[in-house]
Amino acid sequence: MSAGGPVLLTGAAGYIGTLLREGLPERGHALRSLDVVEIAEPRPGEEHLVADATDLDAVTAAAQGAGALVHMAGIATESSWDAIRHANIEGTYVALEAARRAGVRRVVLASSNHATGMSPRVENAQTDAQPRPDTYYGVSKVTMEALGSLYVDRYDLDVVCLRIGSALPEPRTPRHLSTWLSPGDTVGLVDAALTAPSPGFAVVWGISANTRGWWDLTSARALGYEPADDAEAFAAAITAAHGEPTPGTVEFDRVGGEYAGPDFAVDTVAARAQQP
Repeated sequence: MSAGGPVLLTGAAGYIGTLLREGLPERGHALRSLDVVEIAEPRPGEEHLVADATDLDAVTAAAQGAGALVHMAGIATESSWDAIRHANIEGTYVALEAARRAGVRRVVLASSNHATGMSPRVENAQTDAQPRPDTYYGVSKVTMEALGSLYVDRYDLDVVCLRIGSALPEPRTPRHLSTWLSPGDTVGLVDAALTAPSPGFAVVWGISANTRGWWDLTSARALGYEPADDAEAFAAAITAAHGEPTPGTVEFDRVGGEYAGPDFAVDTVAARAQQP
């Protein structure tokens, strides 16, 4: 359990937030959940607050007495610069500054592979390569990691940034066979980030133990993360439907997949969202 009080979880009504609200209490963490919308079915014993994660006063108040802060709020795909700047960049600053003001020493941040999305894909990639974001969304994750580093060096917080791959109930595409993060492993990764002794500043990849995994999990395992799932269990069905991953395509050759493609933009995301 996190030292000193409950875990303040922002973005608690989102996909990952919902997984954590179910899974972290099973691992001994009390939760204080925050989202801009009401949570329909709070868990027994769960504190629930309705607030905007970019409201510094509200998040600072919510962080009082917390033992750690897990920041999952924000826009989870590409959007306009104004939207990304407000929700993701301002939201990250608010999470870290609220933790500092409230005396919360441990912060876990939801970064993304898109912080290095334009980088060529290499086997067992580390997390120390230079930032090469593929979108405004990726830029917000580079900024997230930079702010996390600042708050460790200047204010002596412990900050763990999770470069999440494809957090989904099941892998759906050939790329996901390498980048999938299962629901159970999502909980396990955040639990490790919360309980590792004195991590300082850490950036770790967030994927399951995928046979075809592209990214090195050594840093994540050093925190105590032990992934249990492997996307290979879905490989036969995925390759039957879509074929094997194709070298020479942006989905295969770049860390960020289609986000790194020349035609990927806000309009692409909006059009996809309108499809039935």
